[in-house]
Amino acid sequence: MVGLASSGSAESGIPVRKVLYGLGLLLGLYLIGRAIAEPFTIDMSDPATYRDDWGGPGLPGVLLAHCGPGVLSAVLIAAAVLRRRRSRQAHDALG
Repeated sequence: MVGLASSGSAESGIPVRKVLYGLGLLLGLYLIGRAIAEPFTIDMSDPATYRDDWGGPGLPGVLLAHCGPGVLSAVLIAAAVLRRRRSRQAHDALG
């Protein structure tokens, strides 16, 4: 059985930080997919289809409640990817 190391130490196993980043990435991708699908799953011209949803009864509230987390996830994932890419480029330039 693979053990979880409490930090990035020399212990064998998967560092907890990597597991948490992976779970966060999966959650973020789910939220992005949900944000993409939401406008297609409701009939925007019929308030009865979204009146009882989170953020309802208005369409802007429903879209904010259902698509907002996906947009935020996309921004955070993009920022993390860009930060990692810059960090690797800087590291490669040094050595």
